[in-house]
Amino acid sequence: MKAFPILGLALGLTLAGCMSTTTTVVGPDYAAASGLPRATMVRVSTSGEPAKQLFGPVKSASAQAPESFGGFSKGCLAGAAQLPETGPTWQAMRLSRNRNWGHPALIDFLERLSAKAARQPGWAGIYIGDMSQPRGGPMSSGHASHQIGLDADIWMLPPARLNLTATERENLSSISMRRAEGAYVNEKWTRQHMEVIKAAASDPAVARIFVFPGAKVQMCKDATGDRSWLRKVRPWWGHHYHFHVRLACPAGDRSCVDQAPPPPGDGCKDAEGWVDRILNPPPPDPNARPVPPKPPITLADLPSQCASVLGAR
Repeated sequence: MKAFPILGLALGLTLAGCMSTTTTVVGPDYAAASGLPRATMVRVSTSGEPAKQLFGPVKSASAQAPESFGGFSKGCLAGAAQLPETGPTWQAMRLSRNRNWGHPALIDFLERLSAKAARQPGWAGIYIGDMSQPRGGPMSSGHASHQIGLDADIWMLPPARLNLTATERENLSSISMRRAEGAYVNEKWTRQHMEVIKAAASDPAVARIFVFPGAKVQMCKDATGDRSWLRKVRPWWGHHYHFHVRLACPAGDRSCVDQAPPPPGDGCKDAEGWVDRILNPPPPDPNARPVPPKPPITLADLPSQCASVLGAR
């Protein structure tokens, strides 16, 4: 599906001083993918309008070759695959969000990880939270990243069964693993949690795993033998109801932007520093200036390919 520039309209309004953005029209295929009547013509502004309002309503993936464009917090996804709602060793949660989409490499990884998790005592597999929207891009709520189909949240709740109904998946909650604001794990943390995270971090496709600081410190204490996998496990705020897996850009996705690799070493000293700052927070700076909120990401802020992803069948 091509996007058709409204050149006369845009030029006329610009000359009249009423418009400083370029506008394109996308037709019935984009409308249908967004859940709108096929006759609807959708005007997409290339600047000004928050991109989450463009990507969020789209219900289906684009009929393009799979490719991630841009970075994890500023990009989009062509040709996404949808993770089946239920598999032999997983269930996708919160189906109403329509965020069980990703690059095919992510789908493959989740199937591998879930099979490994199912070997752990007490784990029937994994419950999978947010991945990406059907065409990636900024989300209407909840995440700054998850934009290029290479991020997934894995619940800390060990699945006792994998036949949850859609209603149960909306209402069931994961469980928190943290104590003392994340400085320590609580009594719900088990050796199996570490083994599942280790299995994820040991997968060659994985670039990073985000988890609360106390969990990283506990794993540093308990890990034996080869500790190289710990390097990928990075402490971050939150992430005590789930751990967040991020894949590296797939081979051949030339417009996908990887993060810089983690620093050398197992990262355990860094995690201890996080814990120390939780337990002994530095005093507030009386001269600190308020940080203004960041403006929302617009389509113009994203890689140029993202307009085509939005307008494609």
